[in-house]
Amino acid sequence: MLQRAAAFGAMMDRRRRVCQFSDRPVPPELMQELVRTAGTVPSGAHKQPWTCCLESGPDLERRICEAAEQEEFESYNGRMPPGRRKDLAPLGPVWRKSFPGIAPYLVVVFERAYEVMAGGERKNQRVEESVGLARGLLLAAIQNPGPMNVLSRLLEPPENERPFLLRPVGYAAQPCEVPDIHRKTLENTLLHYP
Repeated sequence: MLQRAAAFGAMMDRRRRVCQFSDRPVPPELMQELVRTAGTVPSGAHKQPWTCCLESGPDLERRICEAAEQEEFESYNGRMPPGRRKDLAPLGPVWRKSFPGIAPYLVVVFERAYEVMAGGERKNQRVEESVGLARGLLLAAIQNPGPMNVLSRLLEPPENERPFLLRPVGYAAQPCEVPDIHRKTLENTLLHYP
């Protein structure tokens, strides 16, 4: 068990954000397994308030990418607080997308605020926490990993679902540039209080 935990920790420590993708195909069965894995996380009242959408058509991917770039450009150039902009500066212009029509898939995770039932609506519990856990496990399963309101316009989900994550999925291009980041050490993460 200790060996498996250490191997998983080492694998996750090598994970980096990838923005340059190969056009190498990803089997649809693999995508289904990644989504199935994300769906195993615990959720508030076991409501599982998420859905995933796999997009693979180049035209829709291009439209999503263009709209997402525009939204994020406006955020980086006016809406975003200066402190956040400064924090993100070492990662490069992350508002620019380089994956339209190249990454084999775009995965969109939606959070479902409430259930539509006969006789009305029932609010889901702990939606953001539950979907955040599912998102984290999905990223861990993908190994190549923002809320995007623009996706609601393009994908037209049901009224009770909101976009939570947009992530291109595919194999990294060769060569591929990744951020040179350093994570907190265990000594700075695991604290003991008296």
